[in-house]
Amino acid sequence: MSPRPGFVLEVDRATPPSLFWHGEGWRLERLPAGSRIVYPPEPLEPLADPDEEIRRALAQPLGDSAPLAALLRPGMRLTIAFDDVSLPLPPMRRPDVRQRVIEAVLDLAAQAGVDDVVLIAALSLHRRMTEAELRHAVGDRVYDAFAPHGLLLQHDAEDPDGLVHLGCTDAGEDVEISKRAATSDLVVYVNINLVAMDGGHKSVATGLASYRSLRHHHNVRTLQHSRSLMDEHRSELHASNWRMGRHIAASGVKVFQIETTLNTDTFPSQFRFLQRREWEPARPPWPAPLPAWRGPSSTPSARRTRPPASRPARSRPCTPAPSTTSIASTWCRSRVRPTSSPWGCPTSVPTTSTRS
Repeated sequence: MSPRPGFVLEVDRATPPSLFWHGEGWRLERLPAGSRIVYPPEPLEPLADPDEEIRRALAQPLGDSAPLAALLRPGMRLTIAFDDVSLPLPPMRRPDVRQRVIEAVLDLAAQAGVDDVVLIAALSLHRRMTEAELRHAVGDRVYDAFAPHGLLLQHDAEDPDGLVHLGCTDAGEDVEISKRAATSDLVVYVNINLVAMDGGHKSVATGLASYRSLRHHHNVRTLQHSRSLMDEHRSELHASNWRMGRHIAASGVKVFQIETTLNTDTFPSQFRFLQRREWEPARPPWPAPLPAWRGPSSTPSARRTRPPASRPARSRPCTPAPSTTSIASTWCRSRVRPTSSPWGCPTSVPTTSTRS
C-alpha cells in the first residue's frame, strides 16, 4: 500500500456501508448521517528486534523506577499480571508480545533467585480464558511451567476470598483488588496499548479489581460524563481509574508497569484487503493460483502441470502458514542453572515478525 495520511470521514446519506470487525467475523453496516469514521495512517514500522528492545526497557525504565533487575531478590513474592484475551483483536501472530515480555521478566527473576512467582490473567469482569488462549498469550513453555502447579491464575472479580479491600479514594470509590497482587512485594503488569485509554493506572485498577471497585466507573453515568474515553482530560473513566491507581500506590502496592504499543498492521498479507478503505479499488491480495497436482502416475514422467481448461485450478488457501519454529525446541540449549524455580533456564526466542 502506498503511504497515505489518516483522516476523519463525516458520514452522509451517500456514504456506502462500512466494514466492521464483529466477534470472530465481519459485517457491513450503514452508519447514521453525522457519524464520524476515523481512518488511521499507514502502520508504523515494527521493531527490528523486539526482544532486545524489551530487555533494554526493563534495564532502562522511564520515570524514577530502578531497573527491574534491581527490584528482584531471593525470597520475595513476585506476581506477573497480563492483559487478557480482550486485547488485541484479532490476536497477533505468535509469539505474542506478552509472551516475549513475560519470558524476559522470568529470566531476570531466575537470575535473582526468585522462587515465589505467580502469573495472573487480568480478566476484570471478562470471561475466563481457554487453555488455547492462555497458551497463545504466554507461550507453551510458560504455560507448561506454571499452569500444572497452580501458578497460572485467572483473576476472579467476584471471589471474596481472593480479594482485599484497600480503602476508598477521596471521591468515595472502593478500591478492592486481587489479594495475591496486594500482598506481593512486586507486581509486574504486562500491558497491551491498543487504544489511547489503555495502560497506566487503568491496568491494575481495572484488570485486577473487584466488582465492588469496577461498579464506580463501568456504568452508564461514566459514559454520560465522558466527552471522550480516549482524552484523559475529558474522560470520567480515566479520572476514576487514576484516583484508584494513586490510592493503590499509596497503600504500598508496588507496581512495575510494562507498556507495549501495537501498530495497525493488523492482518497478514493474504488479508491485506481488509485494511483497504471502502471506496478504494480492490487489489488482489492473494498469490496467483498454483498449478494443480494431477495425482499419482504409473510412469516416472508424472510431474506438476497445468490443469485442463475445463477444470479450475486450486488456489493457495487464504490462511497464514503456521510457524515451524518451536520456542520449546530452542529454550534450554544452553546449560541450565540449578534453581528450585519452575523457570530455571535462560531463553533463546527465535526472531519472528509480529505486530509491535
